[in-house]
Amino acid sequence: MLYALTIMLTISCSEKRVNPFFVESNLPFGAVEFDKIESTDYMPAFEEGFRRFKAEIDSIAACPDAPTFENTIEALEGSGRLLARVGNVFFNLMESDADDIMKETEKKVIPMQTESSSYLYMNETLFNRVKTLYDNRESSGLTVEQQKVLEKYYRRFVKGGALLDEEVKARFVEIQNRLGELRVNFAENNLNESNAYILHVTDLKRLEGLPESQLEAAAARAKEKNLEGWVFNVQKPCWIPFLQYCKDRDLRREMYRAYYNRGNNDNEYDNKEIIKETLTLRHEMANILGYETFADLQLEDRMAKTPEAAYDLLMAIWEYALPQAKRERDEMQQIIDSEGGNFKLAAWDWWYYAEKLRKLKYDLDESQLKPYFTLDNTFKGAFMVAERLFGIRFRSVDNLPVYHPSVATWECLDADGSHLAYFYTDCFVRPTKRQGAWMTNFVDAYNFGGEDQRPSVVNVCNYSAPTDTLPSLLSIDDVRTVFHEFGHGLHGMLTKCHYPSVSGTSVPSDFVEMCSQIMEHWAVEPSILKQYAFHYKTGEPIPDELIAKLENAGNFNTGFETVELVGAALLDMEYHMLTDYTNFEDSKFEAAITTKLGMIPEIEFRYRGTFFNHIFNNNYCAGYYSYLWAEVLDCDAFETFREEGLLNPETGRRYRENILEKGGSDDPMELYRRFRGSDPKTEPMLRERGLIK
Repeated sequence: MLYALTIMLTISCSEKRVNPFFVESNLPFGAVEFDKIESTDYMPAFEEGFRRFKAEIDSIAACPDAPTFENTIEALEGSGRLLARVGNVFFNLMESDADDIMKETEKKVIPMQTESSSYLYMNETLFNRVKTLYDNRESSGLTVEQQKVLEKYYRRFVKGGALLDEEVKARFVEIQNRLGELRVNFAENNLNESNAYILHVTDLKRLEGLPESQLEAAAARAKEKNLEGWVFNVQKPCWIPFLQYCKDRDLRREMYRAYYNRGNNDNEYDNKEIIKETLTLRHEMANILGYETFADLQLEDRMAKTPEAAYDLLMAIWEYALPQAKRERDEMQQIIDSEGGNFKLAAWDWWYYAEKLRKLKYDLDESQLKPYFTLDNTFKGAFMVAERLFGIRFRSVDNLPVYHPSVATWECLDADGSHLAYFYTDCFVRPTKRQGAWMTNFVDAYNFGGEDQRPSVVNVCNYSAPTDTLPSLLSIDDVRTVFHEFGHGLHGMLTKCHYPSVSGTSVPSDFVEMCSQIMEHWAVEPSILKQYAFHYKTGEPIPDELIAKLENAGNFNTGFETVELVGAALLDMEYHMLTDYTNFEDSKFEAAITTKLGMIPEIEFRYRGTFFNHIFNNNYCAGYYSYLWAEVLDCDAFETFREEGLLNPETGRRYRENILEKGGSDDPMELYRRFRGSDPKTEPMLRERGLIK
């Protein structure tokens, strides 16, 4: 008996579970073994990762040899592998599938991140090695990519506090710690308040106008909550169709305000004080580093270079967009008046009357289009464009572990059949996922030191899931989003850079959006639509008549769309160009900017500050202008495809080799010129938006 017990204990010990982050993945190309990960694995992996990272930094700094690119910069690029392995998974899932254990882990990890960052960038010995290389970079014989990596490290050290006095360094670290905490709190408040709100309707008459697909989805949500009737929420796939089609004006107003007042209800989810403290600390940090404003600090390394350059572009677009929006408002007011409506158009009416106006002017209803755009076929369309242009192909992979049952997986293969990347798609709304759409990596790409690591890339979106009777059907905006995020995905998957610091999408934000936005153009090209837009019931391709209507309505409502987008970008710049936040109050500040811009009350900023995740939870602070800056590039670049053929493989090869494969390994404008042959012009963007002829 004792012998048997001993054997059992021995087996138990020998089969002790190993934290999956502590060992290399057994899957091909280092794909993440999601089926082995438990929420309790993250904290030990982070703790060990930070310990190893510090030891690696100590070793690099203590190297007795004179600094070289290999023993300093390459060594830094190769450090922190365990941290990257756990961090890429953890922080991605925090946005899309976190549980309570992970949320508590994040609160502990944020200060650890800040401390390890300071440990690196405030290491005087290590900085001196980097500075020696930087000062001699012109005569070092480095490749262009290596020079870019070196320059990036030098700037990171300087902006990470390497040149600061010891007293100031302590305050700098305090600021970074607190900013990390505020970011987490802001995001939590947004997610929790978005999930907390529902509109519960029991009288079907009040839902007159809503399409059957929306009613069916709302009934399913009610059933999930053990409620009678219909339930609606502020997730975009529910919220936008509700405003477009619900005839009941009071309900539209309630849904509109529920969305736009998130983080601004003076409750436990309120974000106003978080915004003030965040902006104040960012400004102090910029001052410590020698910059007048946080915007100056942020834009120095971007294509725009200065806040003034970004602001000037935004205002140039604004001058065209605002008059167009006013004309659109007046046309909708005419409809209200003609129907005997005794009220003026309000912000919560815009979508409803815009849909009526589209029907009136172009005989086009969004509900006519949706049956032709299933999620599956839309991805097939995006894949087809990439395959024809870039000589790659995608094949479905069924045996890769995933973190949620609705996640799908593909392998991206080159023309010769070699592996380029794994591609994950996480497309459906769920309570654990923040709103919006984004692309990130689970596994980074690099090729140096004898290791050639290909990436694992994920696109995350928020579309309505299939029901018992309907597939996931997309609006035209949703279709563009699929192509947009897939463009980011291609940027990550096709990279040929050697170093992770410049690989894939590791480029300035006002360049990275070019690669996503250019893909949107193919989404609605008539010849492309014919190859992927098929009716979900009949399988018939989208008819020419409907394509013509879609094309004729292509610039419909662009005044509204441009004003809300540019307005949000200007709000972001105004937030970060201030020099005194002593008496800052967010609501008053937004109102003042609205007045300054002459913004009409029927349109609000696309994102109000209290739920502006891009700038208070992500890295687009003083950077939301990037979408417009990059739009100048993508519209001008797409002219090349119009001139040479939408699916011309030679043009696709040039774009792949000069843009997608290069990442941040060279100057963005130089890369652009190599593809286009000239500097970008603003006219194609203005024409694309219908703001000039």
